[in-house]
Amino acid sequence: MEHEFHRWLRKQTLPESLSSRIVIGIGDDAAVLRGSDDCLVIATDTIAAGTHFELGRHSLELVGRKALAVNLSDLAAMAARPVATVLSFLLPKQFGLDDAKLLYSGISKLAREFDIAIVGGDTNSWDGPLVVGATVIGQRGAEQTGWTIDGVQPGDGIVVSGSFGGSIHGRHLTFSPRIELAIYLAEHYRINAATDVSDSLSMDLNALASASGLGIDFDYNAVPVSSDVRETDPGQALQCALCDGEDFELIMSIPQSEIGRLLSDPRVPVDLTVLGKATDQHRELRAIDNAGVWITVTPQGYVH
Repeated sequence: MEHEFHRWLRKQTLPESLSSRIVIGIGDDAAVLRGSDDCLVIATDTIAAGTHFELGRHSLELVGRKALAVNLSDLAAMAARPVATVLSFLLPKQFGLDDAKLLYSGISKLAREFDIAIVGGDTNSWDGPLVVGATVIGQRGAEQTGWTIDGVQPGDGIVVSGSFGGSIHGRHLTFSPRIELAIYLAEHYRINAATDVSDSLSMDLNALASASGLGIDFDYNAVPVSSDVRETDPGQALQCALCDGEDFELIMSIPQSEIGRLLSDPRVPVDLTVLGKATDQHRELRAIDNAGVWITVTPQGYVH
């Protein structure tokens, strides 16, 4: 339902007086608003007990950390530098003050790591499960191009950060938002399009391609699989890497002329892998297997 709702929302018109200030609206990882000197980048996300974490199994500090981290990942996908955040808590009625403090401490530690000001929010108690939301505000240069989900060009190399699969083992709570990587790349390379991996590698690769009306061809053997899943479920390692959600790595579409320089750059702070390339010959997600046969990949992952 989520994607259908988003398609409907994108068709709703804005007041003409506001539209000139909106650089990027509904449908990307974050909204971008034109300011006087640069652009404001705004993202919001909510996590809930039973869907994104399990109380009793996951500490409140890690839950708080994740609530902010998922939003920082969206800013990374837009190459924005985070500045401030506001928070929203729906606390179960049985929560005490110490519980609320633990939740906040996880947020504040990550906020200090990225030099983010916590400037406000809203707190309520209710009969339902714990729900934590954050809205983050970032900045990026007004002249910056690319770093949208729909800018993929035919022939672009498809590059990913980090590794995939096994987030269920705990990395979905402890991952590092790729802010440093994104800001460095934005300053030194041309990036035509980007998104972060929240639903799954296969679903978000497909989303990147579909937004630009293109296809993506990639190599199964090139997919960087997390050591977590290689150790715990080696027989399903590739499937987990393609279909597990919440890896929160970046997928980027980069001109081929930039790829060699990028991969040899010792200042890049995170391992990068070229998966394949974008194509205008079809609009599918395709992979080549060990036998050299092209296979149409059906995207699988978390569906809201």
